[in-house]
Amino acid sequence: MSENAPQVDVDLGSVDFNIVYEGGELVPGLITEGVPWDIKEAQPGTIEFQRRGRYRGVVLDAGCGLADNAAYLAQQGYKVAAFDASSTAIKLAKERHKGLDIEFFVGNATKLTGYENRFDTVLDSALYHVLDADDRALYLEALHRATKPGAWLNMLVFAHVPGGMPAPMSVPDDVLKKSIADGGWKITDMTMGSFSGVKSSMAVFVEKFGVDANPDDRNQIHVPTWLIEAERV
Repeated sequence: MSENAPQVDVDLGSVDFNIVYEGGELVPGLITEGVPWDIKEAQPGTIEFQRRGRYRGVVLDAGCGLADNAAYLAQQGYKVAAFDASSTAIKLAKERHKGLDIEFFVGNATKLTGYENRFDTVLDSALYHVLDADDRALYLEALHRATKPGAWLNMLVFAHVPGGMPAPMSVPDDVLKKSIADGGWKITDMTMGSFSGVKSSMAVFVEKFGVDANPDDRNQIHVPTWLIEAERV
């Protein structure tokens, strides 16, 4: 994409996500009316990774939010742990999915202290791209420490393509690939998919930045997103 590609002036790394989960706005005036990614079901990319056989062993849902992805995986029979930096998100996730065997915890994605060598698979459903460059590096290194040799990493990252989410919410391909490699992971597959959000929350944002949102009749939008498969090296 060109240097003149749309860019939103927001530092997602500084957002207090507790406020969002308590009913505040992610980007006041642009992304409004509740939690914009709370579609109340697993992301299509999460389900696609399952179709591809991309989960095994103990699975970590990194940046789980309200944990519909974690719930889906638990229902498929996987042993699942799920964390988020937002204590409110974890509280609400526990309430939403009580009865399912999911290990929830509030955690710092750039550290994951105390979880070394625990996980066989990681699902990152739109966490990586809300971090700044320094925190992305620390995060991938933390995942490396928290996983076993040969572990799998499945990522949903906003694609930096025409009609996609603007920077910094999307990440240029070359930057993304180098970042993942520098973190100790080898990309084995990278295909285009989509990430679903709440249409009413995103309507102003989508219009302002010309996002090709593919709205449907279920109050959802679907934006271009990389489905990345990587292996721990």
